[in-house]
Amino acid sequence: MLISKDEISKSLSSKGWIYANNNISKSFEFATYMEGIKFVKEIAEIAERNNHHPEITIGWCRVNINITSHQLGGVTTKCINLAIEIDMLKV
Repeated sequence: MLISKDEISKSLSSKGWIYANNNISKSFEFATYMEGIKFVKEIAEIAERNNHHPEITIGWCRVNINITSHQLGGVTTKCINLAIEIDMLKV
């Protein structure tokens, strides 16, 4: 089930996630390229475990994450939970 923009904002806006175009996104910066790659591998494990896979773009010392439910065409509770788990990796 899709959740409202207000619910998304309450859950994630203070954590730096941005809601736009029916997805939530956030950029993470790293001191080295390989730290970003390690982060992506950790995200992949979480995504597989939850059967919910974000779009990931890897750049120089930066990883961009976009999460949406392609099946439902927007953000779901599963998307929010994935974002929260990803945030816990970067503490």
